[in-house]
Formats: sequence, structure tokens, C-alpha cells
Amino acid sequence: MPNNAALVLFSGGQDSATCLAWALDRFDYVETIGFDYRQRHRAELDARRDFRQGLEAAFPAWAARLGSDRVLDLSVLGEISETALTRDVEIVAEASGLPNTFVPGRNIMFLTLAAAVAYRRGLKHVVTGVCETDFSGYPDCRDDTIKALQVALNLGMESRFILRTPLMWLNKAQTWMLAHRLGGTPLVELIREDTVTCYKGEIETAHEWGRGCGECPACKLREHGFREFAKMPIDQQLTQQSH
Repeated sequence: MPNNAALVLFSGGQDSATCLAWALDRFDYVETIGFDYRQRHRAELDARRDFRQGLEAAFPAWAARLGSDRVLDLSVLGEISETALTRDVEIVAEASGLPNTFVPGRNIMFLTLAAAVAYRRGLKHVVTGVCETDFSGYPDCRDDTIKALQVALNLGMESRFILRTPLMWLNKAQTWMLAHRLGGTPLVELIREDTVTCYKGEIETAHEWGRGCGECPACKLREHGFREFAKMPIDQQLTQQSH
């Protein structure tokens, strides 16, 4: 493996798709990893395949850098989770203040397993689309959590992984803008048409911002971001520096 190589946590949603493009723009070699935890929105697993194929067709230079993909079976996470992402229940706020879409331990488990794969594959950089600007308050998406986990993983595996979070300080409109800066209108359209962010996994209804139910928090956040992005001058620069 080249030193400048990365592993991207790729779910099939907007954020991770943007992170994949970001990684392909910066690293010489990029692999992807996904997780099947029996999520309610499993349509995103099919979206992973479609987006990768579309990316290879539309961006030959990136295709040359794109390596293997794997999906790990994390059904145990679905078995121990009583959440709106793993059960067909209404999305509501819990007494804790967190929405019941929060899957405890999910991102920590994802990143730990991704690091284990990166260790075996000789990949130094691990890229994830977590963000604490436009998010639902999930504690495992916070910058402090990622920094602490990076320390723990490096100590526990005697390694020097770098956990990359290019979206950490971007809102959804800026995430759309980042995609445009990376791949122009073709990349924005590919993300809009082929990714699935909807918590309910609704893929039959197409909106100007993409497929989804249009009602869940993820859809509303994506819609608002796209509308704000559409108002931006194309040459507008991101006001926050991505990591």
C-alpha cells in the first residue's frame, strides 16, 4: 500500500459519498467499508454499489485510485438496539433529549472495526462523515469523541492512524458546496440521484434534493441544505476549513 492511502466509511448516504470524493481527490489509493446492522434504511446498502459505479464512470481519474469495497455483518448491533433506525417505530425525542434514531455505540464500533481493517490493509487514514454542525446531537459524532477514539485506537493497536473528519465543521449547504468544488455539477447530481439519507429508506419518491420520505429529520436536513446551497454563488468559498 502507498503511504498516502485511506479507508472511507461509506454508508451510501450524502455525507459519506462526499467524503469518498474528498478522499479520492487527496489520496493515491482509497478503499471503502460499509456495515450491515439490519438498519431500517437498508436501501442505502444498494446505494453504495450504485454510487461507486457512477463515480467510476463519471470520474476516470478517481476510478484509477478506487480500490476494494467490503461490507461487514454487524447484525449484533441491530439485535441489541431498540431504536428508530433498527425498528419500525415512530421517530421521537427520548427523555434524554436525544432522538430515538441514536444507536448507542454505532460510530465507535464502526471506527474500531474500520481501524482493524485499516491495520490489516496497511491504510493510515480512516475517513468518516461525522459532523457536529448540522446533526441530531449524537454524542459519537462530536469532535471530542473522534479525537479520544483516535488516541485509544492508536494506543490499542500500536499504530498511527489518522481519523479524518472533513465534514466536522460544515453545515449541509457547505457539504453540497464541497461536493461541487470537488466534482462540479456531475458529482452533485450523482449524490442527489444515487445516495440515500432517509431514515425510513424511502427510495420511490424523488425530490429536487434526492430520494426520501421528505418527513424524517435526515430528509429535512438534506432538503434545507440543498435549498441553501442552490442560493449560493458557485464560486463561494467554504467559510470553515475542512480537516
